[in-house]
Amino acid sequence: MNTTISKIHPKEIQKVTLGAEVISINEIIAVARYDAEVLFSQNYLERVNLSRSVIEKFLDEERVIYGVTTGFGSNVTETISTEDAEILQKNIIRSHAVSVGDPLEKEVIRSIQFMILVNLGNGFSGVKLATLELLRSLLNHQIIPFAPGEGSVGYLAIEAHMALVLMGEGKAWYNGELIPGNEALEKAGLQPVSLGCKEGLSLTSGSTSVTALASLALYNSIQAVKTADIAGAMSLEALKGTIKAFDPRIHSVKRHEEQAITARNIVKILEHSEIAEKYQDYRVQDAHSMRCIPQAHGAVKKVLKDAELTISNEMNSTSDNPIIITEDQGDALMVGNFDGSFVGIYADTMAIAMANLAKVSERRLDRLVNYHVSELPSFLVAKPGLNNGYMIPQYTAAGLLNEIRVLVHPATVDNTPTSANQEDVVSFAYFAAKKAYQISKKLEYILALELMAAVQALDFHQPLQPSPVSQKVYDLIRSAVPTVEEDRYFYPDIQFITNIIHEGEILKTVELIIGKLDW
Repeated sequence: MNTTISKIHPKEIQKVTLGAEVISINEIIAVARYDAEVLFSQNYLERVNLSRSVIEKFLDEERVIYGVTTGFGSNVTETISTEDAEILQKNIIRSHAVSVGDPLEKEVIRSIQFMILVNLGNGFSGVKLATLELLRSLLNHQIIPFAPGEGSVGYLAIEAHMALVLMGEGKAWYNGELIPGNEALEKAGLQPVSLGCKEGLSLTSGSTSVTALASLALYNSIQAVKTADIAGAMSLEALKGTIKAFDPRIHSVKRHEEQAITARNIVKILEHSEIAEKYQDYRVQDAHSMRCIPQAHGAVKKVLKDAELTISNEMNSTSDNPIIITEDQGDALMVGNFDGSFVGIYADTMAIAMANLAKVSERRLDRLVNYHVSELPSFLVAKPGLNNGYMIPQYTAAGLLNEIRVLVHPATVDNTPTSANQEDVVSFAYFAAKKAYQISKKLEYILALELMAAVQALDFHQPLQPSPVSQKVYDLIRSAVPTVEEDRYFYPDIQFITNIIHEGEILKTVELIIGKLDW
């Protein structure tokens, strides 16, 4: 199942309807990043209502159900009366809202809210429709709950902070102002809900924050690896690299389709380049960072493809506990679907893949600015010495790469038991996904720095013309980033290029000429 790639860019998706089809990563991005409206299908409404009726039946029957008529974690041995069932749900939200540190950013909060709606709307959780309607209204009214992002072992604390707002507690941003949760609801014309049995548990249980963060990281990284093909091709062109290293016969004898796909991308990007044509026999072979683009980028693509399948499956799964079965007389199954190991392990793996992409990009950047190997002016400025040119942007890339390497240490191999050893194995998938997301944004900066240098390097090849694709990317970047004649403040230049990578503008510019880049 490949749900990530679609013909429609997420910013063009205006509405996302839950309950009709499987949810795609593009739809998560549409809601989280571009504020698409969330709707419920009739099927969604019916299965939520049916599931709720079953859990209320169980409560009337005084069944022993984890988190409904028992305490949580190691308190599972404590019996809760039906009279106290609602108090229990409020208590879980208040007691679990203990994550700390800086608040998560808007798109992360919105992606988690969206994943909670998907998860609980599958009809296996027993939550009230009114609760989900209010959560949907938070998204559609741009109410952003305050949720500190540090201290989660996999779930619970982040989601609890967000759930406080549904109760009219906690804090939230509304119209850019951080105010008490009840005020945010009131300003938007909304009313808090009184959480019924199991609802507090369902709102905090599951792999929703893990999957949301991993989805954001995956989207960024797929866009980045395609952009890396573009940046790598332009660097190869500017460094007089030989296009012969991308001959399809070479890649047909290595049984990795992503390698061959990458080689084809480079050839398509550099087609009709006067520079590439002139220098195709200039060297016997180039350095690894250029010659091995198909192998290095291809390996990253393979990891991302595998991650996409796993994350897409998790997105469309139910990760609650207990699971409410509505068939026959109904059943409540006490399970471990909240565990985020599937996504967490792949998030750790994505981090490794992105680090490899970043390392190759940084090496190409160094070759571009290093006159010892580039055969170009020192640090790509016409009057070096008086001017530093692009000397220090390579330092920035080196610093970012160091940060990425530290973050690459896998989180999911760690373990610290919680809840009096009832939870004796903890996935730590939350931090695995969070650091993958952090790495994806650092990678965008490194690619931006490479592109900035590659464009500057192409200036020194005039009057030879780059490929039509390179020229279009050059023109896009030059629309805001002038040729460097003498030193200036480079931060706005870097930020501009990073933004057009993040928004997919560079990728769109290329694909309008040569069609969709395969990955």
